[in-house]
Amino acid sequence: MPSRPGFVVFRETRAGVWTLIGEAARKPGATARAARQQAIRDAAGRAPRAGEVYAVVLRSEWRIGLDH
Repeated sequence: MPSRPGFVVFRETRAGVWTLIGEAARKPGATARAARQQAIRDAAGRAPRAGEVYAVVLRSEWRIGLDH
């Protein structure tokens, strides 16, 4: 069963260390950049604070990366 489009969101908690903070659905009609920014807000439950660094990966790419 195919999953709906979405993102996996990580926050850099210290230099080179990334923590999974959640998943977020892709909002239809948004540009790629706007959709990633919204995914950060959705996964974190708030807007990013100054100095925070996030990585947003398409859920489909995340799953491909987990294939062994």
